[in-house]
Amino acid sequence: MTTIVLPDPSLVVLIGAAGAGKTTFAARHFDAADVLSSDAFRAGIAGDEADQRATRPAFAALHRELDRRLRAGRLTVVDATNAQAAARRALLVRAWAAGVPAAAIVLDLPAITIRRQNAGRVGRVVDPDVVERHLAAVRTTVERGRLTEEGFDPVVVLRTIDDLVAVMIERRG
Repeated sequence: MTTIVLPDPSLVVLIGAAGAGKTTFAARHFDAADVLSSDAFRAGIAGDEADQRATRPAFAALHRELDRRLRAGRLTVVDATNAQAAARRALLVRAWAAGVPAAAIVLDLPAITIRRQNAGRVGRVVDPDVVERHLAAVRTTVERGRLTEEGFDPVVVLRTIDDLVAVMIERRG
């Protein structure tokens, strides 16, 4: 069993390809009220979590809510792919402005597992080419140790389904 110790308050950024299991992980380990999901914001704006045309306004709304929560001293989990450095930077800047630390939890499962999970999704299968881009971006980020350089602490990389299940989250105020 792996215990992830998270400062409370803090920003927790989930990172992983579409289909990696970020939403399931968040639901298993955090209160729903602590999770900001890009899919949920897209659904709220466009009525469809898969509507990529709503991505820009969805992230604008997510960032506003993140700012509000971090200023209020609340641990907040961001459930999005966060595979690109620019997306993570926008989140880190908000954590720094609020004076809270930022943790990264990376779901870096085997590509075959993620492809299978994506294909088995109910209602929303992400285009396989998009998943491949996410996989490559996450792998490069992890292999080059970029998350620590970016300012995340701790950085936890989970590589198997067993790792995801065997994790325990401990919040420390």
